[in-house]
Amino acid sequence: MSGSIAIAAARALPTVKPIIDIHVHTAGLGAHGSGCFVAPVLRDSYKFSWYLRAFGVSREELQRVGDALVFERIAERVAASTSVQQAVVLAMDGVVGNDGALDRARTQVYVPNDFVQQQTDRYENLLFGASVNPYRHDAVARLHEAKSAGAVLVKWIPAIMAIDPADPRIIPFYESLVELDLPLLVHVGQERSFSAARDELGDPVRLTLPLDIGVIVIAAHIATTGKNHGEGNFERLLPLFARYANLYTEISSLTQINKLGYLYDALAVPGLSQRMLYGSDWPLQFFPLVSPWYQIGRIGIGEIRKVSRLKNPWDRDVALKRAMG
Repeated sequence: MSGSIAIAAARALPTVKPIIDIHVHTAGLGAHGSGCFVAPVLRDSYKFSWYLRAFGVSREELQRVGDALVFERIAERVAASTSVQQAVVLAMDGVVGNDGALDRARTQVYVPNDFVQQQTDRYENLLFGASVNPYRHDAVARLHEAKSAGAVLVKWIPAIMAIDPADPRIIPFYESLVELDLPLLVHVGQERSFSAARDELGDPVRLTLPLDIGVIVIAAHIATTGKNHGEGNFERLLPLFARYANLYTEISSLTQINKLGYLYDALAVPGLSQRMLYGSDWPLQFFPLVSPWYQIGRIGIGEIRKVSRLKNPWDRDVALKRAMG
């Protein structure tokens, strides 16, 4: 599947299948040679325990069966969904040092491309989302390898990967993304899912460099939450849609209590809904931050109850977002 086809297939909330969720995370402990790791400060926090509960696994199960168990659980839940047909499961590269190699000491979460590619290949309803830090000495070669292995997009979280999207040194990387027709799904706005983040790297205005080069950029979460240069990130992102036809966004995490109102505001912007793709940011919709009851006053009680009764997390997420507009 090419990047442009993946974009078309992930259009936000068509009335029937297929919906492709372009924003699904995985993680692991390195069990059975997966190559994954989580930094101790995050692994020992309440957040990681919640993530494992959402994935439907325990630390003991991962050590016994292997990190591949997370993919099995995701595939089972997507298969049980009446709304979502496929999910893009995302690798996560780490921080890269001045030597162009992975800096494990500064990396909070690492999920290697080859592990994600191997596991997604086992399931028809899972797709491979690659992650390559552009500061790697072999970053362009890694992009080509990911494309050859079936990657449908590339994922960055600049605030935790120490990537400056406006850095001219990574222009060759952007040119390769264009050549390979690989969209760049990039976190913009404030980052609070990890133990530390450089939020200035999530400034949407930093995306103008790849956009000028012609990269298909998907600005995750519509840049909700946080400010840069005294202006809200959401407000900093909106003018870019008029300037760049290659700019898209996605609606993952917009049901969280700390993001109330942003989806409604975005839907009120003429034409913006045509640039919105569907994403869940799984496993975050498992957290107490998400409940249809937080939308009371915006959607009816009957609709809230209907959504609350849905057992499948993807069906619940889709139904709630549909109810929100």
